[in-house]
Amino acid sequence: MESHSKPRVAGSRIVTIDGPAGVGKTTAAKALSLKIGFLFLDTGALYRAVALHLLRDGLSQDIASVPLRTLASMDLRIEVRVGGMILYLQGEDVTSDIRTEEISEAASKFSALAEVRRFLLPLQRETAHRHDTVAEGRDMGTVVFPDADLKFFLTADLQERAHRRYLELTNRGSKVLQEDVEADIRSRDDRDASRDNAPLMRPREAICIDTTHLTADGVVEELLLHLAERQIASGYV
Repeated sequence: MESHSKPRVAGSRIVTIDGPAGVGKTTAAKALSLKIGFLFLDTGALYRAVALHLLRDGLSQDIASVPLRTLASMDLRIEVRVGGMILYLQGEDVTSDIRTEEISEAASKFSALAEVRRFLLPLQRETAHRHDTVAEGRDMGTVVFPDADLKFFLTADLQERAHRRYLELTNRGSKVLQEDVEADIRSRDDRDASRDNAPLMRPREAICIDTTHLTADGVVEELLLHLAERQIASGYV
């Protein structure tokens, strides 16, 4: 369900990029942020960091709710860098540690829990309040930043999304089968779209871009054209 609150501070500009797994959100958001000089808010990384904390605390991925004391004990900090961010969990840089398939799967499950989403909401908004921001995720334009300056929703064919994810994993050295990757993405799609808390949906007024037959550069060019039309980043096209 879309929120209609106004979690903004005067002066900050926010561009949201939502969509399912494998459509190229992270690549596009990171490249776009570099082009226009905005902060890249990688919300998927935030959920991965939470998942890492919960797993370290011994919680099962299939738990129905997270004890508030477990979330309260988490010290999660963002250090802004050009084109990205460094994540510190309990003072430890976990930016690389959260990029495993195990953490990705756990994050997909834990992120469906209302208390986890509530925990991260203030951090996401407070970070964007201090910087012009490109925020990517699954509920950026619907829940986290409902009054964003411009909203995008990326889509792509399931087979193409699975192929991209397969290449990403194998390039990291993971031994996976593409059919297993496709089954995993299909399962995540169902989980994201059917969850009670902030389900994946196209935000109202969002510009939809099908990335199936677009290169990464092509996606960014499309984004920049729309930004220029809205005079948000006209000097960068």
